[in-house]
Amino acid sequence: MSRQSIHTDRAPQAIGTYSQAVRAGDTVYLSGQVPFDPATMQLVAGDMETQTRRVFDNLKAVAEAAGGSLGQAVKLTIFLTDLANFAKVNEVMATYFAKPYPARSTVGVAQLPRGAQIEIECVLHLG
Repeated sequence: MSRQSIHTDRAPQAIGTYSQAVRAGDTVYLSGQVPFDPATMQLVAGDMETQTRRVFDNLKAVAEAAGGSLGQAVKLTIFLTDLANFAKVNEVMATYFAKPYPARSTVGVAQLPRGAQIEIECVLHLG
């Protein structure tokens, strides 16, 4: 099976040796996104709602570059430096997804790249 790297300028550029996403067949694996503004590559200022929206907007841009949408997400993994933000993330997520919601894991972590408080990775199925 061939793999295709996905790239868009509408999401932050990779800050390491990885692709924004990789398509393998009808499945697209989106790398974790943190709340970077794609234009400045800096963390967005604001509360957890603002940061979570930026992450979902970044994921949406990558999904669209892959020829899909967040509506085709089958799995999310959310990383939070403070699990007290769990309810706020749920609230924001409900504005980006409809039932049936994707499967999801939420993991509390000590630290994320460049001081981010949230990172989300996603798997899409385009078939």
